[in-house]
Amino acid sequence: MLWAFKGDRPLYLQIIDQIKLRIISGVYPAGTRLPSVRELASEASVNPNTMQKALSELEREHLVFSQRTTGRFITEDEHMIEQVKKSLAEEQILLFFDKMEALGYDREQTLSLVAGSAKEDM
Repeated sequence: MLWAFKGDRPLYLQIIDQIKLRIISGVYPAGTRLPSVRELASEASVNPNTMQKALSELEREHLVFSQRTTGRFITEDEHMIEQVKKSLAEEQILLFFDKMEALGYDREQTLSLVAGSAKEDM
């Protein structure tokens, strides 16, 4: 999975979002060791201090934990990972509804369009 950044938000917040996405999608499975700060920073082409800030925030959120001598690990709490996944999905749904509203659709019309599109894909 490539790192992709946009200029609209602070870099460390975008890193947090991308690491969360990697956790919920299984790229970084529960309980696995993360690459070092320097390795991640090099891979993402960002300053190690920026990566450190993002990882510290993920630790504060308890998605990542540190073990002094062996590095950082993804939480083993599958329930927490599932909650993050649900939260990110709900965020995307709300953004979608906002965009549809900007196009002139109310929620009922939007849901009808989604249902119609889902039937077409079957």
